[in-house]
Amino acid sequence: MKQKRKHSNHVEDIGKQNPHTVTVSQISADIIWQLAAQYWSPETQIEELLPYNANIIDDIYCREILDHKTATRRIMMLEFSQYLEKYLWPNYKRETATHAHLMSIVAMVNEKFRERVEVWPIFETKPEEYPAFFRHVLETCLPGNDSKGRHATMREKTALIVFLNHCFNSMEIELCREQAKRLVSLSMWSCLQPKRLEQELREVPEWRKFWRRLQKKEKGNVKAEVEWERHFLQNLIIQFLSILEAISLEGDVQPSIVAYCERFLEFIIDLEALLPTRRFFNTVLDDTHLLVRAQICNLVQREDGKLFGQLLDMLKFYTRFEISDVTGDSLTDHQMTQLHYKKITSLQRAAFAKFPDLRLFALSNVASVDTRESLQRHFGALNATALKEIASFLNLVPESLETPFQWHRLDDEFLKELLITRHERRCSQLEALNEMPLYPTEDIIWDENIVPSEYFSGDGCLALPKLNLQFLTLHDYLLRNFNLFRLESTYEIRQDIEDAVSRMLPWQSEDGDVVFGGWARMALPIASFAVVEVTKPHIGERKPSRVRADVSVTLSVRKEIKEEWENLRKHDVCFLITVKPTKPYGTKYNPREPFIPQTGLVYVRGCEVEGMLDVNGRVIEDGPEPRPHLPGEQRTYRVWLDSNQYRLDMDSLQDGSDDVYESFNIIMRRKPKENNFKAVLETIRHLMNTECVVPPWLHDLLLGYGDPGAAHYSNMPNVERSLDFNDTFLDFDHLKNSFPGYEIKCDDPDEKRVPPFRLVFEDVPEERSDEVAEEQKDAEMKSALEKAIIVKPYVYESRGPYVANKPKQNSVRFTPTQLEAIRAGMQPGLTLVVGPPGTGKTDVAVQIISNLYHNHPNQRTLIVTHSNQALNQLFEKIMALDIDERHLLRLGHGEEALETEKDFSRYGRVNYVLTQRLQLLKKVQKLQESLNVLGDNAYTCETAGYFYLYNVVARWEKFLTQAAVVADATDPATWRTVFEREFPFTRFFADALQPLFKGETYDEYMEIAKSCFRYITHIFTELEEFRAFELLRTGLDRSKYLLVKEAKIIAMTCTHAALKRKELVNLGFRYDNILMEESAQILEIETFIPLLLQDPLDGYNRLKRWIMIGDHHQLPPVIKNMAFQKYSNMEQSLFTRLVRLGVPTVDLDGQGRARSSICSLYKWRYKKLDDLTHILERNEYRNANAGFVHDYQLINVEDFNGVGETEPNPFFYQNLAEAEYVVAVYMYMRLLGYPAEKISILTTYNGQKHLIRDVIDVRCGNNPLIGWPHKVTTVDKYQGQQNDYILISLVRTKAVGHLRDVRRLVVAMSRARLGLYIFGRVALFKNCFELQQTFKLLTQRPQRLQLLTEETYPVDRLTNENVDEQRICVVNNMTQMAEKVFEMYMKRMEELKDKLPAESDLQMYAHIPQEDEDENEAEPSADEAVGNANQTVDSSEPPAKRVAKENKKASKEAAKFIPTPIVNEINAEDEQEPDREKQTDTAVGAAQAVEEAATETEVAADPPATD
Repeated sequence: MKQKRKHSNHVEDIGKQNPHTVTVSQISADIIWQLAAQYWSPETQIEELLPYNANIIDDIYCREILDHKTATRRIMMLEFSQYLEKYLWPNYKRETATHAHLMSIVAMVNEKFRERVEVWPIFETKPEEYPAFFRHVLETCLPGNDSKGRHATMREKTALIVFLNHCFNSMEIELCREQAKRLVSLSMWSCLQPKRLEQELREVPEWRKFWRRLQKKEKGNVKAEVEWERHFLQNLIIQFLSILEAISLEGDVQPSIVAYCERFLEFIIDLEALLPTRRFFNTVLDDTHLLVRAQICNLVQREDGKLFGQLLDMLKFYTRFEISDVTGDSLTDHQMTQLHYKKITSLQRAAFAKFPDLRLFALSNVASVDTRESLQRHFGALNATALKEIASFLNLVPESLETPFQWHRLDDEFLKELLITRHERRCSQLEALNEMPLYPTEDIIWDENIVPSEYFSGDGCLALPKLNLQFLTLHDYLLRNFNLFRLESTYEIRQDIEDAVSRMLPWQSEDGDVVFGGWARMALPIASFAVVEVTKPHIGERKPSRVRADVSVTLSVRKEIKEEWENLRKHDVCFLITVKPTKPYGTKYNPREPFIPQTGLVYVRGCEVEGMLDVNGRVIEDGPEPRPHLPGEQRTYRVWLDSNQYRLDMDSLQDGSDDVYESFNIIMRRKPKENNFKAVLETIRHLMNTECVVPPWLHDLLLGYGDPGAAHYSNMPNVERSLDFNDTFLDFDHLKNSFPGYEIKCDDPDEKRVPPFRLVFEDVPEERSDEVAEEQKDAEMKSALEKAIIVKPYVYESRGPYVANKPKQNSVRFTPTQLEAIRAGMQPGLTLVVGPPGTGKTDVAVQIISNLYHNHPNQRTLIVTHSNQALNQLFEKIMALDIDERHLLRLGHGEEALETEKDFSRYGRVNYVLTQRLQLLKKVQKLQESLNVLGDNAYTCETAGYFYLYNVVARWEKFLTQAAVVADATDPATWRTVFEREFPFTRFFADALQPLFKGETYDEYMEIAKSCFRYITHIFTELEEFRAFELLRTGLDRSKYLLVKEAKIIAMTCTHAALKRKELVNLGFRYDNILMEESAQILEIETFIPLLLQDPLDGYNRLKRWIMIGDHHQLPPVIKNMAFQKYSNMEQSLFTRLVRLGVPTVDLDGQGRARSSICSLYKWRYKKLDDLTHILERNEYRNANAGFVHDYQLINVEDFNGVGETEPNPFFYQNLAEAEYVVAVYMYMRLLGYPAEKISILTTYNGQKHLIRDVIDVRCGNNPLIGWPHKVTTVDKYQGQQNDYILISLVRTKAVGHLRDVRRLVVAMSRARLGLYIFGRVALFKNCFELQQTFKLLTQRPQRLQLLTEETYPVDRLTNENVDEQRICVVNNMTQMAEKVFEMYMKRMEELKDKLPAESDLQMYAHIPQEDEDENEAEPSADEAVGNANQTVDSSEPPAKRVAKENKKASKEAAKFIPTPIVNEINAEDEQEPDREKQTDTAVGAAQAVEEAATETEVAADPPATD
């Protein structure tokens, strides 16, 4: 093993810079990889693998995991080599498994959870071995005195605790659930003190029944291993307490011990935060008094125990949580107070009976003795014996320390703390929340335990709540989301503050004051600040009801920045900052050093803008009137301060602290799109203060309990038997094929079997009026019902004689699964639709909306999406269906992006209504004139209504009487004569197709007359609806009426719903159905809030249907902070959680986007995904891609001049070889004739996106022959979009990076319809276990690009045609591709001599990038490096102007090749992107990247010439 040791040290030296990256070169040279190749690698043929050797596992564990200095890196490498999947688990047997084998499995599982990749499917390959393995883990956690082998070290104990926590947090997995629940069942109460056990059983008679049944079943013969399991958690706590209490107050403590204590508390918190684990465990935890003993331990008082103390506070919160452990019901403040009184009175009773000295305490009222100070005063003088008697009387401690209770403590310090902690008055959680400031302060913003930095590795634990599968109560659900949303906002605020303040360069002047050496767009120095109003508190509150202040600034900045500051709107949030710098003039800011010591930041306080003051000191109100012009540069803003924060600061001031409000010297604003956190937090807090009435059929499901299918329509009591599918079916065959499991019955003849259809589902029971027992009723019906559908065709009532009156029709031939999704969406209950890429999610959503609109005309549907883009796509399709546009309303910003001239915003709809009203009144005028009626009947909606009643209806009724006379006639001429003569509205319809009356039967004539009358009636019905708009005079009132009464389909983004909830509820907003698109991309809390945008009616939520459409196999919501994303699981959407819980889903299974071959790259991720027929039939799918041998290909890109990926700034990854290669292929496609709008370039990193844009800018962006592709962006940003041809750059060459998240891979592979070309380092990605399914397919094709250069776009060659090998041009590397493109370009220029461009354009590839033979030549000289720096251009210059300058300059210079760094240019569009790379590989500002690239030329590869 000497060789192994040598290799290990080598890798350790290479990787010192970052313990969490492993490069492919290290892997291939490493001893682990060599062992993997010999024993378990999937790359090695099975017959060549050496037989299993247990010593190898022991050796690897000792040398690489246990004793290695960089164990994390070694574990990463082992996990990457598929050590667990291929070697550890397949060869695990409890009888022969060593300690090293067990711990190796535990280490691999923990690493997989840290990397956030799937674990449990591995164990499900051998499920019969898992119970023994789990028992092995438990025994290793608590080795007995007779246990064989060595005991676990502290690091190993920590790893075991982390593993157990993962198991308990994976209760949805049956393997874990079966093992974990045995440790936390009622039988674990056998470890309680006998008196405590009796007390608990006395309080809950139901549990006594179960306990007796358990005792009877066992009859005293309990197996030793069963008894050991029941005591396991208690013994684990005892072991933890012994370790914790051994820590001294002074001196060094091993970090591994502190880490163990922190992880153990995390484990206990997670057990307490889940009802199934908490129910019985909470009593056992209380009996061990872990909380009390931890509160008085030394670690809490030590500096390195800060995180431990924060975790302890969290544990204290959950142990006292307002929930009944018996029923699982939420407890009100009143009920919690009653429980508190019960405890206190028990204590008073004990004191009265046993201690005459405590008679005063025993006879006092509760409120006077339940504070900590009062209890301390009464019990402080008692000795240990007296305290023990009271505690044992209350069944808190045993009377003596005898086995098995010898581990209890009976010293006076512990007993005193026990009695005080247990009986002190509890602070209401809601009160604490209402007194919490909503703006973060400096104490929270820079606390790494609460708001970790972006470089969170996942190794340690944090004092953060977690969003898992289940929650204790709705209050708990909202509170966890509130805290996480607040902290995620705080993280973003921290980034903004650090950016703005560091740009302002605060220095200390000679007189000790502050001077600013720089400037920032988003921040200004404060000229003066004064608190101008502090109003009295409301009754029952301690905070002031309002605090207002004036902030004065000087706007001596550029005009556009001045306008931005002057346009601060009401309710915009700003931050007031105090800096007291200690650095002298001229000190440079170093972004790699800690922020606060450099800038001297002291205080941060939030405020909300009320408005800017005019010259008279009055607030300028927002309104239609133009703002007054203010002279000079001095501006004053009136702001609201946080009342809770102000009270806390004033309390601190009285205790001797500085006055925060005298010291502010910077005001900072934020971008409006990122600055809505306060409104969302207020919404959540408001929800927690109101009685949240969630529909009863959803309540348990949202908390994660009960039957996952309870809210499915088939289990709902009000399931509908008959449904009108309107225009869903295209024909009768379509209907028959849509329900494969049903017998279709139709009594109508074939010629009448045309849509629309009304369907009666015979497997749905009819409503029964008699009261039969539910079970009996269900049993009877299910046995009697058959799976059959009765089809009832019907005919649309004609809406008038005009062509425009014909209703719009659906043209989509829905698949059977799409029809099931539409059917489920029309039924009451919860519908989850999983829509893989290209399966028509939007079409399904639109058809559901249309069918609900027609089936339930009095119900209102709310549409919620994640993005404005998705909302606009929905709206554009809704407008193509038969939905009256007066019933459509779009709230929030983004409606301007609709590709229509119609405005669906609130005011746009008001204008539409007013315009429509005038047009309808014109029609009334026309009707009046046609009837020869005098008077001003078309003046208002009201007069029109009277006109209809007295003139129109009367004439219609008279006509019906006259027509009935000839009903029995047989001659069509008679009918026509009577109808044409007597029909009162013939003149009105003179502009319709003539003759108006034509037909063969009386019924046809009468139907024409009725359709004409329906047309007229519709005019007056609409006018009656619009009548309110005449009475309401202001635009605001009209828009409110429109929202509350008129609109039937209301659309908004989830952010708008969160921001405006209070306003909508106050308006009396009502809705019956919710449809959510992109559900898997919406944050949990932003999915929940739209359920409660209305007040309950008689205590019930009127919501009837909730349809969620999404795809949890694609990317989740954007969370910028890694810790919240991974540790707290904040990226989990509610949609994903419901799928994990096992809620029934409708999985769409027919894709119509991509070629079948491209679809195969990602369809393995879904249950079933087939191609629609047009994929096989249409020419665009059958024909090959011009110029390419393959329709998809993975192209291997090696290092260019010895450089692969580069990182000019932390996590700002770039790869010049790939960027040049991708752009060269794009140019090749354009030269063949591919349209630019059909090509998109994607990459997995922001740095590469900027690099590719710069390469395009230099190479071809301004060349009219080539130009820019449709989009150059990141994979994450392109989710939800598609294009015909996609070029992808994978960037990384050292480590797989965040593409290891399979969801990102699915998005990347599924964006292309016809062609997908991927550029990356094949050797790195093909070995990644999670990506293997896709990369196996990709690597079956050649990894060198294969072209057919003589073809032009489009081509008639079929995809399955064999290509003559002599025609194929194989491209070996990027340089060769660049040469090929240059040749083609010159050839094309020859063909286009008449349109020859300027000579400078021909310089495009004058200097072809070449691989340097000698590595030394690749190093630029010092002069060249200086040249590089000087050539860094101003990114604010327009690309066309910049290229023109460069071309002009290049023509003057010698042709010598000088490598220059590519400039990373950011447009305004990019600045607004919520870059998801920040989560995993945080990208730093592009401006810094330019600076880095200019100064550190050795970091960037030698790029090709940019002339």
